[in-house]
Amino acid sequence: MTTERTRDDAPRPVPKAGDRLRRAGWGALALFLAAFGAFESVKYGLPTTVAALAFFALPDLARLAGVRPPGPLHHAVHRVWIPLVVAVGYSMGPIVWPPLFTAALGWLTRIALERALGRGLASRPPAR
Repeated sequence: MTTERTRDDAPRPVPKAGDRLRRAGWGALALFLAAFGAFESVKYGLPTTVAALAFFALPDLARLAGVRPPGPLHHAVHRVWIPLVVAVGYSMGPIVWPPLFTAALGWLTRIALERALGRGLASRPPAR
Protein backbone atom coordinates (compact mmCIF):
# COMPACT_ATOMS: atom_id res chain seq x y z
CA MET A 1 0.00 0.00 0.00
CA THR A 2 1.36 3.41 -0.88
CA THR A 3 1.34 6.38 1.46
CA GLU A 4 0.63 10.05 1.03
CA ARG A 5 1.65 12.94 3.26
CA THR A 6 -0.86 14.96 5.27
CA ARG A 7 -0.60 18.48 6.67
CA ASP A 8 1.14 17.29 9.82
CA ASP A 9 3.61 15.36 7.62
CA ALA A 10 2.46 11.97 8.95
CA PRO A 11 2.17 9.23 6.31
CA ARG A 12 -1.36 7.96 5.70
CA PRO A 13 -2.07 4.78 3.72
CA VAL A 14 -3.87 5.24 0.42
CA PRO A 15 -6.32 2.38 -0.23
CA LYS A 16 -6.02 0.51 -3.50
CA ALA A 17 -9.01 -0.52 -5.63
CA GLY A 18 -8.72 -4.12 -4.41
CA ASP A 19 -8.79 -2.94 -0.80
CA ARG A 20 -11.98 -0.96 -1.40
CA LEU A 21 -13.63 -3.93 -3.08
CA ARG A 22 -12.58 -6.24 -0.26
CA ARG A 23 -13.93 -3.82 2.34
CA ALA A 24 -17.21 -3.50 0.43
CA GLY A 25 -17.52 -7.29 0.40
CA TRP A 26 -16.93 -7.45 4.14
CA GLY A 27 -19.52 -4.70 4.59
CA ALA A 28 -22.12 -6.60 2.57
CA LEU A 29 -21.38 -9.74 4.58
CA ALA A 30 -21.72 -7.79 7.84
CA LEU A 31 -25.15 -6.48 6.76
CA PHE A 32 -26.31 -9.97 5.78
CA LEU A 33 -25.07 -11.53 9.03
CA ALA A 34 -26.66 -8.77 11.12
CA ALA A 35 -30.01 -9.26 9.36
CA PHE A 36 -29.79 -13.05 9.71
CA GLY A 37 -28.85 -12.74 13.38
CA ALA A 38 -31.78 -10.37 13.99
CA PHE A 39 -34.13 -12.80 12.24
CA GLU A 40 -32.92 -15.70 14.38
CA SER A 41 -33.12 -13.60 17.54
CA VAL A 42 -36.73 -12.62 16.87
CA LYS A 43 -37.59 -16.20 15.94
CA TYR A 44 -36.13 -17.84 19.07
CA GLY A 45 -36.43 -15.09 21.70
CA LEU A 46 -34.38 -13.51 24.45
CA PRO A 47 -31.65 -16.17 25.03
CA THR A 48 -30.60 -16.01 21.38
CA THR A 49 -30.58 -12.20 21.43
CA VAL A 50 -28.39 -12.14 24.54
CA ALA A 51 -25.99 -14.69 23.00
CA ALA A 52 -25.71 -12.73 19.74
CA LEU A 53 -25.09 -9.42 21.53
CA ALA A 54 -22.60 -10.93 23.98
CA PHE A 55 -20.53 -12.47 21.19
CA PHE A 56 -20.82 -9.32 19.09
CA ALA A 57 -19.13 -7.56 22.02
CA LEU A 58 -16.57 -10.37 22.52
CA PRO A 59 -13.56 -8.45 21.11
CA ASP A 60 -14.31 -5.53 23.44
CA LEU A 61 -14.78 -7.86 26.40
CA ALA A 62 -11.48 -9.55 25.58
CA ARG A 63 -9.76 -6.15 25.46
CA LEU A 64 -11.26 -5.21 28.84
CA ALA A 65 -9.96 -8.51 30.23
CA GLY A 66 -6.43 -7.47 29.26
CA VAL A 67 -5.99 -9.30 25.94
CA ARG A 68 -3.82 -6.98 23.84
CA PRO A 69 -2.61 -7.24 20.25
CA PRO A 70 -0.62 -8.95 18.77
CA GLY A 71 -1.01 -11.86 21.22
CA PRO A 72 -2.48 -15.26 20.37
CA LEU A 73 -5.71 -14.64 22.29
CA HIS A 74 -6.26 -11.37 20.44
CA HIS A 75 -5.80 -13.17 17.13
CA ALA A 76 -8.14 -15.99 18.19
CA VAL A 77 -10.93 -13.53 19.00
CA HIS A 78 -10.52 -11.79 15.62
CA ARG A 79 -10.30 -14.89 13.40
CA VAL A 80 -13.17 -15.77 11.11
CA TRP A 81 -12.59 -19.51 11.25
CA ILE A 82 -13.59 -20.13 14.87
CA PRO A 83 -17.17 -18.74 14.71
CA LEU A 84 -17.54 -20.07 11.16
CA VAL A 85 -16.76 -23.62 12.32
CA VAL A 86 -19.25 -23.20 15.19
CA ALA A 87 -22.00 -21.98 12.83
CA VAL A 88 -21.41 -24.69 10.21
CA GLY A 89 -20.98 -27.38 12.86
CA TYR A 90 -24.23 -26.34 14.50
CA SER A 91 -26.03 -26.34 11.15
CA MET A 92 -24.87 -29.85 10.27
CA GLY A 93 -24.65 -31.41 13.73
CA PRO A 94 -27.12 -32.99 16.11
CA ILE A 95 -27.07 -30.14 18.64
CA VAL A 96 -30.28 -28.10 18.79
CA TRP A 97 -29.58 -25.00 20.87
CA PRO A 98 -30.27 -21.77 18.92
CA PRO A 99 -28.23 -19.45 21.22
CA LEU A 100 -25.08 -21.24 20.05
CA PHE A 101 -25.87 -20.44 16.42
CA THR A 102 -26.78 -16.80 17.06
CA ALA A 103 -23.64 -16.38 19.16
CA ALA A 104 -21.61 -17.48 16.13
CA LEU A 105 -23.60 -15.09 13.93
CA GLY A 106 -22.96 -12.19 16.32
CA TRP A 107 -19.24 -12.97 16.44
CA LEU A 108 -19.01 -13.25 12.65
CA THR A 109 -20.92 -9.98 12.27
CA ARG A 110 -18.43 -8.19 14.49
CA ILE A 111 -15.44 -9.57 12.61
CA ALA A 112 -16.98 -8.66 9.24
CA LEU A 113 -17.80 -5.15 10.49
CA GLU A 114 -14.24 -4.59 11.72
CA ARG A 115 -12.78 -5.82 8.43
CA ALA A 116 -15.19 -3.58 6.50
CA LEU A 117 -13.99 -0.61 8.53
CA GLY A 118 -10.38 -1.49 7.74
CA ARG A 119 -9.44 -2.85 11.14
CA GLY A 120 -7.88 -6.23 10.46
CA LEU A 121 -5.55 -8.30 12.59
CA ALA A 122 -2.64 -6.51 14.21
CA SER A 123 0.55 -8.35 13.37
CA ARG A 124 2.87 -6.10 15.33
CA PRO A 125 2.66 -2.95 17.43
CA PRO A 126 2.40 0.28 15.40
CA ALA A 127 5.65 2.13 14.71
CA ARG A 128 6.14 5.50 16.32
